Amino acid sequence: MYAVKEEPAASLRPATTSSRYVVRTRADSSELRRAAQAVEQAAWADLGFLNYTRAHFDHYADLLESFPDFQLCLVDQERGYPVAVANSVPIKRPDVLPQEGWDWAVRHAAMRRGEGADTLCALAVSVPAINRRKGLARVLIRALGDLAREKGLTGPIVPVRPSAKKGHPFVSFEEYLTWKDDSGRPFDPWIRSHLACGAQIVRPCPRSMVVEEPLAFWETWSNREFKESGAYAIEGALAPVAIDVERGMGRYEEPNLWVSYS
Repeated sequence: MYAVKEEPAASLRPATTSSRYVVRTRADSSELRRAAQAVEQAAWADLGFLNYTRAHFDHYADLLESFPDFQLCLVDQERGYPVAVANSVPIKRPDVLPQEGWDWAVRHAAMRRGEGADTLCALAVSVPAINRRKGLARVLIRALGDLAREKGLTGPIVPVRPSAKKGHPFVSFEEYLTWKDDSGRPFDPWIRSHLACGAQIVRPCPRSMVVEEPLAFWETWSNREFKESGAYAIEGALAPVAIDVERGMGRYEEPNLWVSYS
């Protein structure tokens, strides 16, 4: 079994849920970087179409390499392997957070390369299915706050992907955000997690991730053939894909929710 290279104790951040876990960064070792990539790929394998937003395709991998100390790994010390990862970048926060959300953050970070950065922006918290429902995501959310303070930044700010929205793709995002659970909390578990960790809702970003690709691309991902133009739900998507048969194209606009930590 793969084991993470040992590093000086000063590079470790104890996690709050258990002494079994420790927070490290991709800058600590090349072995940890490769393991973090595997964890992220496992967590998002079913949503591979999101890799084809133009911002993701052009800049995402390069940003993770350029800012390795902003990429957190929650390492199981008993096994020497990360169980979850969180990715972030330093940005200059605008007065109004844009409707483009995740795609904007990636493009902005790639363009400025940390110049004038005053805020930490979280891009992903990745927990593979086998490690979910253990509170690990919240550990990493708190670790991102610690990272922001260590770097002298405010935030983090997060374009939150409301995970349960995939079960209601044809419900408008505005309506979905009004839903509550039996305790009066937001219906969506990922939004609840952020609010429980101290985040405040800023605004929706309805075009957070945009994927526009030929019809064949969407037929491959959905394993179906599109004969007519219209709005179609595909597995894992938070909103329907707009299929235009005449143009031979499909466009997906994913809604996220901007939240901010003090």
